[in-house]
Amino acid sequence: MFPDDGITKGELCAYYERVAPAMLPHLGGRPVTMERFHRGIDAKGFFQKNVSKGAPEWLQTVAVPKKDGVVNYPVVTDERGLMWLANQNCITPHVWTSRVPELVHPDLCVFDLDPLDDDAVVLRNATLLLRDMLAELGCTSWVKTTGSKGFHVVVPLDGKADSGHVAHFAHSVGRALVKRDPAHLTQEFYKADRGGRILIDTGRNEFGATFAATYAVRPKPTAPVSAPCTWDEVESGEAGPTTFTLRSMTERLDAVGDLWSDLYRRPCALPPPP
Repeated sequence: MFPDDGITKGELCAYYERVAPAMLPHLGGRPVTMERFHRGIDAKGFFQKNVSKGAPEWLQTVAVPKKDGVVNYPVVTDERGLMWLANQNCITPHVWTSRVPELVHPDLCVFDLDPLDDDAVVLRNATLLLRDMLAELGCTSWVKTTGSKGFHVVVPLDGKADSGHVAHFAHSVGRALVKRDPAHLTQEFYKADRGGRILIDTGRNEFGATFAATYAVRPKPTAPVSAPCTWDEVESGEAGPTTFTLRSMTERLDAVGDLWSDLYRRPCALPPPP
């Protein structure tokens, strides 16, 4: 699966089996889009939402209407379901911010900081600036590496606001954040329009949008993981976007456990947008 690192499909499956106890509380009940790589990461992968054909009868699915029918998303609820994803050569499960049956009421608000340039200091400052702005609004935020270029900052919600209101709130926060540091931050989606600035991507909060699942492996060299970290680790520079990998996560989980284990015990009501 990762030719340059010698990581096989068997090792990928073993990883997901190992992290299942920590991963399932974050993944369970969320519709999944599979990012699959039949020939490993050196060949082009593809995304799959619909599993109406070929999925085992025991696998839970949810039918989500679309313009010309429905999409039957897989919904993982146990280790067997997680292992089924891995056996489909799914390196990265991408998940919704809501869970069945309340798909229109997210329990997370997600901010994806997506830089173009590898400037660790600028990225760190932007991530901490977002944390501080959310705190001003009365929101406790949590952070994880993306396993790619940036960080995900999330706010656990009480599930009372619908996806439209959550998306509006997130976009408003992003707009206010850009005003605080327009030299380094932007909401311009297209790379050509960003001028090297970090995208504050709040589109992850639209209905049906996804983000890389907590503890998901990413299809990049060394098999980096989208892993929870502490704000102290971000502030000190100990945790960067690709610091944690498939081969280092077992030791990390043994040392610190699931740093997000209390995340859903402290939900907040969606505050008014800034």
